[in-house]
Amino acid sequence: MLMQTHEARLKALREELKRRDLDGFIVPISDEHMSEYVGDYAQRLNWLTGFGGSAGFAAVTRDQAAIFVDGRYTVQVKDQVDENLFEYRNIPNDSLGEWLAAKAGDGAKIAYDPWLHTWAWVEALEKVVEPKGIEMVPATSNPIDAVWADQPVPSGAQAIVHEDTLSGRPSAEKRAEVADWLAEHDLDAVVIPALDSVAWLLNIRGGDVSHTPVALSYVIAKQDGSAELFIAPEKVTPELTRHLGNAVTVRDRSEFQAALGEYSGKRVSVDPTFGVVGIAQGLRDGGAKFVFKEDPTILAKAIKNPAEVQGHRDAQARDGAAVSRFLRWIEVTAPSGEIDELTAAAKLEDFRRAHGDLRDTSFDTISAAAGHAALPHYKVDEDTNIPIPPGSIYLVDSGGQYPAGTTDITRTVWINSADGSAKPTAEMKDRFTRVLKGHIQIDQATFPQGTNGGQIDCLARQYLWEAGVDYAHGTGHGVGSFLGVHEGPQRIAKPSGGQAGTSQELFEGMILSNEPGYYKAGEFGIRIENLVLTVAKDIEGAEGRFLGFDCLTFVPLDRTLIEKSLLAAEEIAWVDAYHAKVREIVAPQLEGDDLAWLERHTQRL
Repeated sequence: MLMQTHEARLKALREELKRRDLDGFIVPISDEHMSEYVGDYAQRLNWLTGFGGSAGFAAVTRDQAAIFVDGRYTVQVKDQVDENLFEYRNIPNDSLGEWLAAKAGDGAKIAYDPWLHTWAWVEALEKVVEPKGIEMVPATSNPIDAVWADQPVPSGAQAIVHEDTLSGRPSAEKRAEVADWLAEHDLDAVVIPALDSVAWLLNIRGGDVSHTPVALSYVIAKQDGSAELFIAPEKVTPELTRHLGNAVTVRDRSEFQAALGEYSGKRVSVDPTFGVVGIAQGLRDGGAKFVFKEDPTILAKAIKNPAEVQGHRDAQARDGAAVSRFLRWIEVTAPSGEIDELTAAAKLEDFRRAHGDLRDTSFDTISAAAGHAALPHYKVDEDTNIPIPPGSIYLVDSGGQYPAGTTDITRTVWINSADGSAKPTAEMKDRFTRVLKGHIQIDQATFPQGTNGGQIDCLARQYLWEAGVDYAHGTGHGVGSFLGVHEGPQRIAKPSGGQAGTSQELFEGMILSNEPGYYKAGEFGIRIENLVLTVAKDIEGAEGRFLGFDCLTFVPLDRTLIEKSLLAAEEIAWVDAYHAKVREIVAPQLEGDDLAWLERHTQRL
C-alpha cells in the first residue's frame, strides 16, 4: 500500500507537469533558507519518494525518475524507496546533468523551484544540459504543492527572545558590526536568509524547525544599522516587539519577495550558499546591483564570546549527567536482550528532560546496535529498529538543545551478555583504541594561528592509517550556541574533495566536534565524540600566537574497549585526567547507583 501511494503521487506529479507543459522537475530536500533541517511543509522529497534521509534529491521526467543520494544513505534509500519507481543514483559518482541529458532529450523543459536552489547550482546544471538542448525553467510555483493535498502548513510557533545574558552581545551591537562591514564593502544592504544567522543577529529563537530553535523569517540589514525582519504576524509577540526596538522594522513574511524590488539602484549582497535563485532574481528584476558575498554574520557567529562559552559549559555539565545516567541504564538493562534501538533513544531523551531545560534534541539520535553501528549516519525507525544484541557494540550519537548551549556527543560501549561472560574481540579493542588515540591527538593539538581544519585532520587518522584503515567522514564540525548543531564555517576534515570549511582558519572561541571513528561493514562501528573549544595557548618562548583545544564534554569512556597496551604513557595519563574531570563535573549531580557507576567507570587505568 505504501509503495502504491508513492506510485500515485508520482503519477499525480507527472500529470501536473504535463498540465504546465513541462517535461521534468527536480525535487530536493530543502527550504527557502537552504536549511540543514526543514519543516514538515518542506519535506517534499519524503512525500514523493518515502526517503527519510537528510540529504538528496530526485529528478522526475514524463516517464523516468531517479533519486540521488550520497554514500551515507545507500542502504537507507533501498529500504525506503521503491526501485520500480525511482532509479538509485550515487552522489558524486552520478551526474544529474548527464542523467537528464540521457533521459529528457533535446528540447525538454526541466523545471526547478527557484526558492529551493542556489544560483550556482542552477548555473552548473545549465552548463551541462543546455548543450544537449535542454532548458532549465524556474517554476512559478512548486508543482508538488499543487498535488500534495494534505501538505502541512508552515509552523505557527511564536518567536522568542534570546536574552543578552545568554547571547553575550546585544543585537544593536551585532547590527552595527554588520553595518561597518557593509560600509567597508561599499554596500547598502545585505539579505540574510539563513535562519540561524537571523536568529543570531537579532537575538531571537523559535520553534519552526525540528532540532534547530529558529523562526521562519528573513532579514535585510542596512548600512545605518537598521534592519527589516520579515516574519509571519502570528509569530510576533509584544515581548519580541519590545526586544527588537525601533531600529528593526517588522514586516509580514509574505512581503519579502516584493520588498526585494525596493532596492533599485542600491548595492545589495546575498550569500551564495544560502541565497536562493528567487532572492537573486527578485533583486535583479527590481533594479538592485546585487553581488554574492559570504553572510557577514557567519564567522562572527562561530566565534563564541565569554557568555556563550560559559553557557555551553553549563549545558555540557547538565548533558553529561544525563548521558552518564543513560550509559549506566544501558549497561544494566541491555544484556537481557530486551532493549531495542528505539527504546534506548527514547530513554536517553527521558534522562535529558529529567535534568531540566531541554528544549529539543539537536538532531535525531543515532541509536545503533551491532551492524547498524557501521553506518555512520544510521537513523533508526520502526522499520529498521532491532533489539540490541548482548555481546555486541552499541553506538549512540546524540545531543540536546538547551537555552545555554547546544550539545553533541558520541559514545561507543560494549553490551555484555546476561551472565557477564561476553568479551569484545581483539579487533574491536584494537580499533576502539586507535580511534581513542586519534581523538587524544586532536584534543591535545597545538598549532599556530592561521591553521585550518584540513591541516590537522590527519592527526585523528594516523593510528588507523597505520593499521591500513580509515573512516569516510569528517573529524569535526562547528557547533552553535542554542542554534545549529552543524555550524560553519569551520570544519576538521580531509582537505581534498572540496569539502566546505576545511580551508577556514580556526579562531579562538570556535567550538568544534572531535569525532574520529571506524566502521566494519555489517559488523560494528566505533566513534568517540567530544566537543572542544579553540583556545589560546600560553607557550613560553613561543614565536607567534598558538592555539589549541579545551575539552567541553565530560562523560566516561568505556574502559572495556580500551586495549591499554596500545596506549603510550602520556595517553594513559590523558584518559586518567579526563575521567578525573568527569568525576569533578558530573559526580555532584548524581546519587545512589548512578554515582557508584560513575566512580567505578572513572577509576584510573
